[in-house]
Amino acid sequence: MEDFKDLRVWAKAHELTLAVYQKTKCFPKEEIYGLTSQLRRASVSVGANIAEGCGRRSDAEMRRFVQIARGSANEVEYHLLLARDLDLLNADEHKDLEAKILEIQRMLASLAQSLKVTVLASS
Repeated sequence: MEDFKDLRVWAKAHELTLAVYQKTKCFPKEEIYGLTSQLRRASVSVGANIAEGCGRRSDAEMRRFVQIARGSANEVEYHLLLARDLDLLNADEHKDLEAKILEIQRMLASLAQSLKVTVLASS
C-alpha cells in the first residue's frame, strides 16, 4: 500500500479531525472528559487506522484497519448527532461535519471493497 498521506480518504479524515478539534473548542468545560474527548478520539482514530493499515504493507492487513476506521467513522457520526441534540453544535455546523463524515464513510467502504477484491484475487 502507498504512503497514507497520498490517500484522499486519509486527507479527508485529517481535515475532519481538524474541524472537529476546532468545533469542540467551544464545547462546555464539563464535557472535556465526556463528549469532547470521545468525539476527538473517534475522529483521530479514523485517520490513524488508515495510516496504521498502510504501514502493515499487506492488502489483507490494510483492509482490516480500514474496517476499524469505518467503525470509528460511525462512532463520529453518532457523536455529532448527540452534540447537535445537546445543542453543542448548531444545525449548520452539524450538517457540515456530517457531510464530511458521510463522504469519508463512502470512501472507506469503496476502499474496503477494492481491497477485498485484491485479497481474494491473490488467494
